[in-house]
Amino acid sequence: EFCICTMKLALLATLASAATAFVAPSTPITARLPTQIFAEEESSDEDAAAPYRSAEEISALTSSVETVFSLEDIAKVLPHRYPFLLVDKVVEYEQGKRAVGIKSVTLNEPHFTGHFPDRPIMPGVLQVEAMAQLAGIVCLQMEGAEPGAVFFFASADGVKWKKPVVPGDTLVMEVEITKWRKKFGIATATGKGYVDGQVAVEVKEMKFALAK
Repeated sequence: EFCICTMKLALLATLASAATAFVAPSTPITARLPTQIFAEEESSDEDAAAPYRSAEEISALTSSVETVFSLEDIAKVLPHRYPFLLVDKVVEYEQGKRAVGIKSVTLNEPHFTGHFPDRPIMPGVLQVEAMAQLAGIVCLQMEGAEPGAVFFFASADGVKWKKPVVPGDTLVMEVEITKWRKKFGIATATGKGYVDGQVAVEVKEMKFALAK
């Protein structure tokens, strides 16, 4: 009888412990939140869309920029012609020293057919050439030179490209003549090109010589 009682007690204890497995816990279980890989951005007033600006407002941003040399004026100084005339106008000019010129980049230019068909980018060498032409506008109006003369690229050192120049961009270039040897017709210059206020290309030193 003692053994039977002992077995009954053991069976009751097993059943009691199994039953407690289905009893709701006294402390509620908190659901686990999903893991976030990227933090959610907090919305703010700064993220709101910028106010719409009319064409008149945008056009007025350049109202204070005056044309010193138009495209027709440039054609009287440089020997280059389409499709290799790469300065559209000059907006700042200091005789014999420096100039600021504009190159409006458009998809209609022939080099974009192959550079590159699916991602048109103005070739870097043409950006440097454009700055050399701007320097030529200054040099060909200095003593010892004459408008319309042909000059050759001699060298370009310290060239750096900072960002791609693409159709729709306006390349604003500035060059400074650092040395002019009128006896030999050799000029040394430096230049930078900007798009939307950021440097796109820069040349520490470039040299060119008048054709003899």
